[in-house]
Amino acid sequence: MEQTVKVTNAPKKASFVSRFFKFIRTNPIGVFGMLLVALSVICAVFAPWIAPYDPTEASLTNRLDAPSFLDATGESTYLLGGDQLGRDLLSRIIYGAQISLIVGIAGVFISLVIGTIMGLISGYFGKWLDDLIMRVADIQLAFPFILFAIVIMSVLGTGIWKIVIILGLTYWVGFARLIRGQVISLKEQEFVQAAKAIGGSHRRIIFKHILPNVLSSILVLSTTYIAEFILLEASLTFLGLGVDPTIPSWGGMLADSRNYITTAWWTTVFPGFAIMLTVLGFNLLGDWLRDRFDPNLKA
Repeated sequence: MEQTVKVTNAPKKASFVSRFFKFIRTNPIGVFGMLLVALSVICAVFAPWIAPYDPTEASLTNRLDAPSFLDATGESTYLLGGDQLGRDLLSRIIYGAQISLIVGIAGVFISLVIGTIMGLISGYFGKWLDDLIMRVADIQLAFPFILFAIVIMSVLGTGIWKIVIILGLTYWVGFARLIRGQVISLKEQEFVQAAKAIGGSHRRIIFKHILPNVLSSILVLSTTYIAEFILLEASLTFLGLGVDPTIPSWGGMLADSRNYITTAWWTTVFPGFAIMLTVLGFNLLGDWLRDRFDPNLKA
């Protein structure tokens, strides 16, 4: 008697669209942070095409124009209003994203490279190297950053790359201390001991077995530091020790508008709002990355 075998169809794989919306539902904070960061990046990269006006072009006839959506007379042509020199506020905010992201990303890259190397060396080799690097880090932490930056910028002058270098050479300590602590724990794990037992070189063990396991922590700290660097750049520029005043920057816009808070509130509120959203985006992204990667270490 012939026996028939019933074949059941394998469950269908979820479509890309369904997986995409599931990801949004299960990670609302991360998605919102990504959107804010993406908005800042788009403004920075495509500023020449997005900005409706030249951010440096002054027009005294549009001086302190109210935002067009609040102007009952219909004479204002600027969506977010004009500043004290009649420049379009929206265009300056869009171009200001370039300065903030350059300082944030470049500064973090410098501190990340230095801090990662120092942390790996200190945690893996220990002994006098660990003592030396950590004492240098302690000395670095003893100096308040703002006072240190004010002194350096007063001597060397203003400039975006000077800010980047100062931030990078100051904040490497955070990366070094974080990585050192994780390396000290990781080098006692069985997979590292096994690599040593089969004759693996220090270089191979560090870069193949240890470094991949600390990358998630590095990524989380990097997003946090980008947000902090954006705030520090705005603070230094507000004090007149950051970016050149001729370059559109959010901190410079706040400095220029501080005398018009009561008469032209939009010149202060909108640049401050841009800083808040960008910093919030990176912080939310960092929180999401921490929740996603922190629980597990890959062996």
